Amino acid sequence: MLPDPRQEASAGGSGAFRRDPDVGRGRSIRLVVDDAVVEAFEGESLGVALAVSGRLLLRHSPNAQTPRGMFCLMGVCQECVVEVDGALAASCMVEARDGMVVSTDVLARARASTGGGG
Repeated sequence: MLPDPRQEASAGGSGAFRRDPDVGRGRSIRLVVDDAVVEAFEGESLGVALAVSGRLLLRHSPNAQTPRGMFCLMGVCQECVVEVDGALAASCMVEARDGMVVSTDVLARARASTGGGG
C-alpha cells in the first residue's frame, strides 16, 4: 500500500528506500520534482531517485483514483508514469539527468484545472 499523499515524506526520504553507502555511484546531480530539488546520482533511474527521496505516490489511476507508484521496475506496467521535461515517461526506464524537470500526478492536476472528474 502506498503512503497517504497528505503525509508526504520529508526531503530526507521515507527510510523505506535507502542508498547503500558502500556502493559506488556516479556524480551527484539535482532534479526538480514538483517544484522541489531532489538529489540523485548519474546512472540511477529516475524511479529510484524518486523512491529514495520518499516520493512513492507518482500518479492516481484514471478511473478509481487509486494511488499508483513503481511496481514492475522494467517498463511494462506503466504504474510509474510521470512527466519528464514535458513528455510522459515510465520513471523506471528513464536515467536521471542533472536539471531534469519532473511532474508527478499530471492527470489528476489536469483534471483539477479543467474541473473534470473521474
